[in-house]
Amino acid sequence: MNEMFGGSVTTAAACALFAAGIFFYVFAPVRDLAHGEQKTRLAYLRERKEAIYENLRDLNFEFKAGKFPEADYAEMRAGLEDEAARVLAEMDTLERRK
Repeated sequence: MNEMFGGSVTTAAACALFAAGIFFYVFAPVRDLAHGEQKTRLAYLRERKEAIYENLRDLNFEFKAGKFPEADYAEMRAGLEDEAARVLAEMDTLERRK
């Protein structure tokens, strides 16, 4: 009778150990985040500008596809254009300081 339960206890222990290892691997904090590439403010703004332009292109496409009413489209477009203007102005200021 002991032999019959010995195998299942070993299997259960192995499964529990495996599950604990998977849990630790998935939820353990990442320690190397602070060592990533340092970006300048100008590099960040360039990336942000490209993201805004892409959002404007997507918005125009979706409006033409009929996904947004004209009032919503105009409001979202104005918000993106305002943000783009702020980003471009800050980029211009930083580039003049060089």
